[in-house]
Parts: sequence; C-alpha cells; structure tokens
Amino acid sequence: MSMPQLKEEPPARYTYGDYCLWGDDERWELIEGVPYAMSPAPSWTHQAISGNLHLQFAGFLKGKPCKVFAAPFDVRLNADDADDTVVQPDMVVVCDKRKLEDKGGCKGAPDMVIEILSPSTAKRDRAKKFRLYQKSGIREYWIVDPDSSTISVHLLENGKYTAAIYDDDDGRAPVHVLPGCEINLPDVFAV
Repeated sequence: MSMPQLKEEPPARYTYGDYCLWGDDERWELIEGVPYAMSPAPSWTHQAISGNLHLQFAGFLKGKPCKVFAAPFDVRLNADDADDTVVQPDMVVVCDKRKLEDKGGCKGAPDMVIEILSPSTAKRDRAKKFRLYQKSGIREYWIVDPDSSTISVHLLENGKYTAAIYDDDDGRAPVHVLPGCEINLPDVFAV
C-alpha cells in the first residue's frame, strides 16, 4: 500500500502518525512534514560499501553498549507522534538503549549517522539532512562518497559541524563518538 492518495488538498505537513499508516511496500522518509520516496534498491556498490562499513562497526562494538543498525531503520528525531521527521539513514550508531523502540527504530538523535551517497539522494544528504542532523544534535555525521572513495566526517562542536575528509591515502578514519575505533578505508571501498 502506497502513501494515501487524497481527493482533497493534502495536509500542509505530514506527521509520524500519518507515516505509520502508509504501507510497507514502499519506503519513505518524512523531513519536516514533507514525504520523500526512497529508491527501491541502492546500487550493488552502495550495498557493498554499506556491508563493509557495518562489518567494521559491528566488530568493534561487539560486547559494548553501543549498537550499529543498517537501513531500513526508522530514526524519529523527536519523541512524539506529532513529530514530522522520520529518516532512514544508511547506518546509525546508538549508545543509549532507551532510545531504541520495540517496533524497530530509534526515538531521538542517534550518536552517529552515516549516509552513503547515491545519485538520487546526494543533494538531500549534503544539504537538507546535513542541516537536519546538525539541528537535531547528532554528534557525528559521515557522508560516504563512492565515486571519490572519500568520507566527509562532520563533528558537532558548539552546535555546528566541523568537517574533515578522509580517503584511501589516509588509511583510516577515526570514529570520534567511539574512542579507539578507526575504520579501515581501503576495506570500506574494496568493492
């Protein structure tokens, strides 16, 4: 079942309550009340990079309180049903188990978000979601670019993101919200 087709004017903003009524046959994100259809399936390169990242994060976090989750995984950046923002990042790290919902997903800002660029989402990931994640207090935001084999690491400092860019030549990228964790970049981009 798709997002409902309305005979009248659609609401100015959709809410999490509306989002929950939409069917499971299509994936949507809701950003500040505006629905965005998600691509049916990412490219194999995107999937391979996601898998490579997940393996490294999961290996580091084994036996630790923080957990890593891969899409599809709903992230509600506010805590009530009137919330108008639900995103599905490619990967999130959550260190506060109280934010995890039984029905799946996270209620509140995760500690870290990773987005892997795709042609259909790159602009949204770099602009709209960048501002949204910064405003929501997500401490670390990674933008992974498969075309350039780079990772832009954005760290929240005094309410604003500061950036550093890592590539294969750097060898490793530190994960600031997980002290001691470093991601091996040649392994991430080995697809």
